[in-house]
Amino acid sequence: MTLAQIPNDSATPEMIVEFPDNRLLIDLCGPYDQNLTAIEAALEVQIVRRGNELAIMGEDGAQKRAVEVLNALYLRLETGKTVEVADVDRELRMGGSEHGTGTRQGDQLEMPVGERIEIKTRKKLIEPRTDAQKAYVQSLFENEMAFGIGPAGTGKTYLAVAVGVSMFIGGHVDRIILCRPAVEAGERLGFLPGTQEEKVDPYMQPLYDALNDFLPGKQLAKLKEEKTIEIAPLAFMRGRTLSRAFVVLDEAQNATTMQMKMFLTRLGEGSRMVITGDRTQVDLPRGVQSGLADAERLLKQIPKISFNYFTSKDVVRHPLVAAIIEAYEADAEPG
Repeated sequence: MTLAQIPNDSATPEMIVEFPDNRLLIDLCGPYDQNLTAIEAALEVQIVRRGNELAIMGEDGAQKRAVEVLNALYLRLETGKTVEVADVDRELRMGGSEHGTGTRQGDQLEMPVGERIEIKTRKKLIEPRTDAQKAYVQSLFENEMAFGIGPAGTGKTYLAVAVGVSMFIGGHVDRIILCRPAVEAGERLGFLPGTQEEKVDPYMQPLYDALNDFLPGKQLAKLKEEKTIEIAPLAFMRGRTLSRAFVVLDEAQNATTMQMKMFLTRLGEGSRMVITGDRTQVDLPRGVQSGLADAERLLKQIPKISFNYFTSKDVVRHPLVAAIIEAYEADAEPG
């Protein structure tokens, strides 16, 4: 399909893009034109719909960028996919050209390759929204151990769980194990009322939220009952050898050096480990060294261990989250 780009000689320079399928154009614009509004705000252009055409007004470079984004989103619709605000955000961040995907065999593990990376789960298709996220997902497929380090909202844990579910569905691992240090509970877990699961559930909720996004409720409940999927505090990993498992340690900045060493040495045959954390949100008592910082210092030169870094530019939550992170980072810088 060819999309026409027609320059306009009127007093206000325009670039006009024609879309042959009016039904897809409606989906491209989004409810109340929210997708067009997002593009306008990001690129400082004005987009006006005229029948099956969109007229784009603004600076020449911004017009061309808007055309690239619109073309990519329309091609996405032609392949039967949906276009939501998150997809618009991804195109704005990563480039407007839609490329195909394929798979590459590495250690008998299928890995998405090409410009577009997709992670298939039972409920949805997940696509990285920034270049850093794309590099991170690639490293999760390529390395037996990967670290994701950066601020909240950059998708470190969400993408790791998505890859874990994808590998589990594909038969590359037999189990998914997700854990976090229950720092606030500390040694008091045993004194809290309820079962083990009820005691630690509040600390594990972000992991449950991610799993619920990728697996149907009944299937998730069955897999948890069978212990095929486990969500547990970091302390419960002691003494175990984790074979053919996809293991995620979330909030790793709150693991002590000894806990981190204990966790990393649980790696068994056929397993993958992902360690995520934010160095600016350490909740350990004063004077206790973060195990994440030690691991970063000690393990960087070891092959097959990757370190992936995110910044406020990779935040994919509300735009205000990125602004808040940048404000705190600026305040922390030496004056």
